[in-house]
Amino acid sequence: MKKPIKIAITGSGGNIGYALVFRIATGEVFGPDQAVDFSFVEIKSSIKNVEGLMFELEDCASPIVHDMKSTLDVHEGFRDVDYAILIGAKPRGPGMERKDLLQVNGEIFKTQGRALNEAASRNARVVVVGNPVNTNTLIAIKNAPELPASSFSCLLRLDHNRAVGMLARKLGCAPDEIRKVTVWGNHSSTQFPDLQHCEAAGRQVIGLVDDEWRKHTFVPEIQQRGARIIQARKASSAASAASAIIDHVKTLRRGTAENDWTSMGVLADGDYGIKPGIVFSYPVTTRSNTQKIVQGLKLDDYSREMIRISEAELCEEREAVKQLLK
Repeated sequence: MKKPIKIAITGSGGNIGYALVFRIATGEVFGPDQAVDFSFVEIKSSIKNVEGLMFELEDCASPIVHDMKSTLDVHEGFRDVDYAILIGAKPRGPGMERKDLLQVNGEIFKTQGRALNEAASRNARVVVVGNPVNTNTLIAIKNAPELPASSFSCLLRLDHNRAVGMLARKLGCAPDEIRKVTVWGNHSSTQFPDLQHCEAAGRQVIGLVDDEWRKHTFVPEIQQRGARIIQARKASSAASAASAIIDHVKTLRRGTAENDWTSMGVLADGDYGIKPGIVFSYPVTTRSNTQKIVQGLKLDDYSREMIRISEAELCEEREAVKQLLK
């Protein structure tokens, strides 16, 4: 068994955390020979949930779970961690937009960014999940100046997976035959799920679906999927979100498949004309815990316009939380 890696998870007392932790404990994410130490960072009102989670985790007798602890103190929780998965945030309820959560959750991620800056391993990888996820990631980055901005990424894999699943169903193929889907922009209703470069079983998808379906069924369905789940379940996505976190972390560690990429929110630096200083979802390849934006993709006028809409929303969000970026 390899020396344990330390994994901090915030919000582990919630539904996403509950769906996530046991899959990590099976070895699915880090491997069956990689020991893990869990650090569950929670708020006081959820600490009993975490206590029950730890009882169950112990009852699983997982050979890879070396140690676990829970704490209300973010500095203690993030001490020397190798991976921090930041799920904990006020959830979006019926009728709420992600922008409604900016101020409430922004303060949380300011505190967590500062704690990571002071306590985490200098090689830590930080995956932000709590919404509004792009701007929460930006807040955490700005409050952790001693960690490289490239240490941080935000979860767009759920939207990416939704796009892959819907397209596979439309074309009658397996999801693993779909390659080069891109979700650009914000994890919100302005995101742009892009099929321009997508392939299905080696064939260009643009030649397999009509433009009417792509623009007026596929795009709005992916943009609104989270809201539709809330309407149906009276709760946010949980199992699918946990599965997306697992895919995101596995892709970081193991790399993207050959001739493929994933969608990931990273700090923009002018690529594809996006204004620097926002966290934006791009097509990304990964290798050994590093990510690289795919370069040189040609975008049609429709794609450029959709991307600009999401960029404008993220610039507005950044302006709304500018006091948290200092």
